Amino acid sequence: MTLRRLFAPAAAFVLILAAAPSIAQTPMDDPLDARDARRLDRMEKVVRELRSIVYQGRDSGKPVVVQPAETDFQIQELTRRVNDLEQTLTRVNGQLETTTYELSQARRALESSQAEVKAMGDRLTAMERSLAPVETDAGSSDESAAAGVSLPPPAEAFAEARQAMLNGDYDGAERQWQAFVESYDDDAKAPEARYWYGKTLSARGVHADAATAYIGAIRGWPKTSWAPDATVELARELIALRKNAEACQALSELAKRYPSAPAAVKSRAASARTQAKCA
Repeated sequence: MTLRRLFAPAAAFVLILAAAPSIAQTPMDDPLDARDARRLDRMEKVVRELRSIVYQGRDSGKPVVVQPAETDFQIQELTRRVNDLEQTLTRVNGQLETTTYELSQARRALESSQAEVKAMGDRLTAMERSLAPVETDAGSSDESAAAGVSLPPPAEAFAEARQAMLNGDYDGAERQWQAFVESYDDDAKAPEARYWYGKTLSARGVHADAATAYIGAIRGWPKTSWAPDATVELARELIALRKNAEACQALSELAKRYPSAPAAVKSRAASARTQAKCA
C-alpha cells in the first residue's frame, strides 16, 4: 500500500518529465531568465531523486531509504562541529578556573611564607638588639681587631681566613673574619663569614658578639650546610647569656627550617633544649 502511494506521485512526475521535451520544443517569446533556469534545475533534480526512490523500492522489494539532501547534511555537520566547539570551550573554561584557583592558593601560600619570614627576621632583630646591654668590657670583642688588616679580593680573603682556622690560629682568623664582614658585607660569602666569625668568638667566650654574628649568618634562614649548626650555636650562646626563651625559639626554628639537619647537630640541639628547659 505504501509503495503504491509513493509510485502514483512518482509516475505523475515521470509523465511530466517525459512531456518536458515537447514543451521545450514549443517556441516561446521570451527566454527563461537565470532564476527560472535554476528553479527548473532544482525541480529536475527532485524528480530524478524521486524516480530513483521509486525504482529502488520496485526492484529490491526492500524498505525505501531516503538519503538526506546535501544541504541537510551540511547543516548537520555544522551543528556537530558547533557542539564539539562548545564542549571544547567548556573544558577550557574548566581548566582556566582550576588554574586560577591554584594560582590564588599559591599566591596566598607565598604571602603567608613572606609574612612568616618577615616575622622571623623581626624576632632575630629583636634578639640582636637585646644582646647590646649584655656586652661588657671584658667580654666585648676588640673593636680595633681589624685595624691595620689589608684585605685581598673577597674570594682570596675568605680562603685565607678559613685556612687560618684550619691551622688553629683562631686569633688571626678572628681578625680576618671581622675584617671580611666589615669590608665585604654585601658579598655572597658574607653570611658564612659571619658564621665562622661567630665560631672564633665562641672559642673566646665572647657570647654576646658571637650570638650577634650567628644571627647575622642565619638571617633569612639560608639553605646551606652550615646554617643548622649556626642555629644551634646561636641557641647555645643565648643560653650562656641566660636568654632561655630566645634559645628555645631558635631551637624550634631549627626543627622547622632544617628538618634534614645532620644527626650530630640534632643531638646537640636536643641537649641545648634540655639545658634551656624548653617546653
